[in-house]
Amino acid sequence: MAERIVILGAGESGVGAAVLAQAKGFDVFVSDLGKISDKYKKALQEYKIDFEEGKHREDKILLAGEVVKSPGIPDTAPLILKLKDKGIPVISEIEFAGRYSNAKMICITGSNGKTTTTLMLYHMLKKAGLNVGLAGNVGKSLAWQVAEKNFDYYVLELSSFQLDGMYQFKADIAILLNITPDHLDRYDYKMQNYVDSKFRIIQNLTESDAFVYCCDDEIISKEMENWNSKVQLFPFSVKEELKTGGWLEKELLTIDCNEYKISMDKKDLSLPGIHNVYNSLASGIAGSVLGIRKDAIRESLSDFQGVNHRLEKVVKVRGIQFINDSKATNINSTWYALESMEEPVVWIVGGVDKGNDYSVLYDLVDEKVKGIVCLGVDNEKIHKAFDGRVKTIVDANSMEKAVKLSYEIANKDEVVLLSPACASFDLFKSYEDRGDQFKEEVRNL
Repeated sequence: MAERIVILGAGESGVGAAVLAQAKGFDVFVSDLGKISDKYKKALQEYKIDFEEGKHREDKILLAGEVVKSPGIPDTAPLILKLKDKGIPVISEIEFAGRYSNAKMICITGSNGKTTTTLMLYHMLKKAGLNVGLAGNVGKSLAWQVAEKNFDYYVLELSSFQLDGMYQFKADIAILLNITPDHLDRYDYKMQNYVDSKFRIIQNLTESDAFVYCCDDEIISKEMENWNSKVQLFPFSVKEELKTGGWLEKELLTIDCNEYKISMDKKDLSLPGIHNVYNSLASGIAGSVLGIRKDAIRESLSDFQGVNHRLEKVVKVRGIQFINDSKATNINSTWYALESMEEPVVWIVGGVDKGNDYSVLYDLVDEKVKGIVCLGVDNEKIHKAFDGRVKTIVDANSMEKAVKLSYEIANKDEVVLLSPACASFDLFKSYEDRGDQFKEEVRNL
């Protein structure tokens, strides 16, 4: 009798894991406590995979030999605790998929910049003519691709939640961009727990693998002091010249990996802001480690088009540039967004606060922000932080109102920046929904 695998969650990763499990001969059951979208329900039906929605039938789930869990389900969920009490392994889709692929895995994590760096690297590998897939938090399910495609490389964006369910999986190139407080509600509000989760990206690395990391990040640097491994280390910095890795000196980016040296003028990068210098250095180092042609690396860093909802220029209205940075769901992301602005800013901020310390934004707000539109159900904390620092600060309980108010405050040759620094779930379904509504309302002006 085939071993039983249960998949908890029927989104992209869950259905992908189910497809791969079925292809490998497992007895598969998919369970989702919510309603399964029509797209994924149709896929399960087409593949003739047994599933349920709106409930978790424990009599069927607790018979599993192994469970693949959606990253959105916390480890503290009662059903997960029951599974662990029974000694039933609970893993992520990435862990499961990795067992059945010999492709090289380039894995990216960090509190900020993951999606941009992942898509930048994918763009680079495609430009170099490599047979590459895109997976993890972006693109298609890794498991689904492993079941039906035959890629030689995968570029994976990995969240801390995905890393938590990974044990034997190994990256060939691991990239750690930065670590700032985020998702602490999932980590007992202990920063070290979150740090440990991010550092799982380097587990199982061997001396033939590469670890690319930001040595300017104080938390990463402190952790690295206690790390002893023969893995190849490639740090990157915008503050100092390094012996190996990548750095910015004056306006020149330099990448030097295993005597593979590339230089590039900062002004030739396609994306503005110091955060994108970091992203470009990380991508360039990974490309160099893979032996991609220098011209392909330079070209990909200069013609990459960026990410939806991340400093996405929408349109100019009456000379006012509207920018959608809805993906900025924490303070650090918004810091980078404000840092990259060169014109006076009307800033749309707010949502579900994650324990934000707005004081780290004071200098940038003093320098660049002329008005604030608070977009959220509860804006008290934002007012407490910025009342008196900014001349104009107003409230909006809908995107339509927020866009209209910002349009009234801004003048020609100024910027309206949606960079909320908060999660979206008080007024919106997701950060994508928030960004899409922003773009729609701007176009309605």
